[in-house]
Amino acid sequence: MQELLEQIQTTLQKHKIESLAAIALQNKWQVKDIIDLTFHADQKIGFRAAWILENIFVKYTDAFMPHITYFLDVFSKQNNLSARRHFAKILALITNKRQSKAVKAILENYDAEPLLETVFAWLIDDSTPVAIKSHCLNILANLSIKYSWVKDELLNTMDYLIDKESIAFFAKAKQIRKQLKKQVS
Repeated sequence: MQELLEQIQTTLQKHKIESLAAIALQNKWQVKDIIDLTFHADQKIGFRAAWILENIFVKYTDAFMPHITYFLDVFSKQNNLSARRHFAKILALITNKRQSKAVKAILENYDAEPLLETVFAWLIDDSTPVAIKSHCLNILANLSIKYSWVKDELLNTMDYLIDKESIAFFAKAKQIRKQLKKQVS
């Protein structure tokens, strides 16, 4: 793990992040340890660890699987805005309806109410960048199937934010509204 820490102390490019994700698994570094590294006191290190973590989830989901519950448990504790972008993207992918049955089973048996509170808080926070808000919209729309109350709350929140946010947010909100309309009430 010390080797990974040394590797991510300098600025990294996407190809280096991808190779570090592969190296991390080859060296049997625990995904849990990488999750913990995302909370590093040096926010740049935390960000880079979160970027590696996202790559592990996307490319090596099976290696991430044993640690999904731990990720969900610590999700709300992430205070590094740069790392939050990757955390939110991972959670959006975890909650996606196209996710594997194994991931869906973990999520089905997980109490996501605390996650919902965090995601709504991130969504309405003025300091949250639009990229994170976009992932938050996906997460909430995805979880509205399991938690029926989320749909109305999300629609109301989007109505509230629509005039306060950017054109990019408006476009994403429009897409989410279409997704929510397709759901059987």
